[in-house]
Amino acid sequence: MGNVITLFKVYTEPGNEEKVSAEIKNRLNPKGMQLEDIAFGIKVIKVMFVHDDSEGSSIIEEKLRKVNGVTEVEVADESLM
Repeated sequence: MGNVITLFKVYTEPGNEEKVSAEIKNRLNPKGMQLEDIAFGIKVIKVMFVHDDSEGSSIIEEKLRKVNGVTEVEVADESLM
């Protein structure tokens, strides 16, 4: 079994990016996070996790979707370490 790096794009309700970022950081302990402007004042939180390939990224995606203020989650990139 190997490790996988998964990068998620997390979309939030407008203006809640900082609050959602803090909650993700406290609840899920990601490897890295970055707030990025994408267009017309819309921001996305890029969140990186390192996990065992047997787990699958869908479990993490479900946890991200349950964070208050999250409107959409998508896998932006995934690769073996």
